Amino acid sequence: MKRDDRQQAIMDLLVTDGTVELDALAERFAVSRMTIHRDLDELEGAGLLRKLRGGATIQSGTQFESDFRFRERQNASAKATMSRAALDLIEPGMTVMINDGSMTAVLGQMLVQKRPLTVITNNAAVIDTLRGENGITLIALGGAYSAKYNAYLGKITEDALCGLRADIAFISTPAVMGLETFHMEGDVVQSKRRMMDQATARVLVVNHSRFGQAALYRLAGLDEFDHIITDAAPSAEARAALEAAGVPLTIASDDTQKATA
Repeated sequence: MKRDDRQQAIMDLLVTDGTVELDALAERFAVSRMTIHRDLDELEGAGLLRKLRGGATIQSGTQFESDFRFRERQNASAKATMSRAALDLIEPGMTVMINDGSMTAVLGQMLVQKRPLTVITNNAAVIDTLRGENGITLIALGGAYSAKYNAYLGKITEDALCGLRADIAFISTPAVMGLETFHMEGDVVQSKRRMMDQATARVLVVNHSRFGQAALYRLAGLDEFDHIITDAAPSAEARAALEAAGVPLTIASDDTQKATA
């Protein structure tokens, strides 16, 4: 197998399993451990994974988030369920902000159901989905394009947001620890924060597996959000912290029910 094909196969395994072991990869592809080491080094250098002792993972860490191309292939059912719950908060005629991320990219695909809308976004996947859609006024935020996040980030993005106002902003995050949300990338935090500042209502959409995780940069306190939507109940410890603080949590399902956790 050629190197590029082998590395793509490694990434496909990571999308499915989240982590891989070096010895298992060497056996699977009938190559040496050193060859797999080089493959993992190259993929880590491209920002696609992080190496662990004896293997690698695409699971997030305090300074690592996997590439958008791989995140968009994960947890499709959970993202769709949360997006349907988020869609219930939108009324035709609203101005809606959508941040970067594979979770909100799914929500972007559903926005046509609520047209007419004005949609403000730096999410390239949402821009691609909504461009040319009748009944959607699309305000695509410029900035420095990040392939890792498939989004436009930086000062140009933040300055553009300062001149805009929205009825509601949908914000995603890869890490919730205690009563605070976090992200691994400073520029991403700044764009999310600016959207929150410019919206009347703020909605956090976060996979339940992200509770109990921290990252390098603080984004916001959970009490800064009007709604928090997740796909399943987080850990007992996380729910206890939310309950003690009186933070409302929507656990999305086909017949979305609200639980104050």
